Amino acid sequence: MDKIRDLSSKRAAVIFTKSSCCMCHSIKALFYELGASPAIHELDQDSRGNEMALALRSLGCNPCVPAIFIGGHFVGSTKDVISLHVNGSLKQMLINAKAIWL
Repeated sequence: MDKIRDLSSKRAAVIFTKSSCCMCHSIKALFYELGASPAIHELDQDSRGNEMALALRSLGCNPCVPAIFIGGHFVGSTKDVISLHVNGSLKQMLINAKAIWL
């Protein structure tokens, strides 16, 4: 859990993913489209990936990826981020966290 907390607080937007996950790819593409450049942590490429996956599950992220943090706070997974995008609040969250500038 400490590793997740540490990594999620280092950048304004952080996404924990797996390289083979199509939903992870979609969320990354959405962030790039909005002008954000999130830190990406591929759990299947990290030696502590399994440990981090368990920590993400304990936060309520099931499946464990993608797990999205904005401004150091856990936002959720795909459905949560898509809902925020549809209702228009995702972009403002990214602006408030200084992940994008207008």
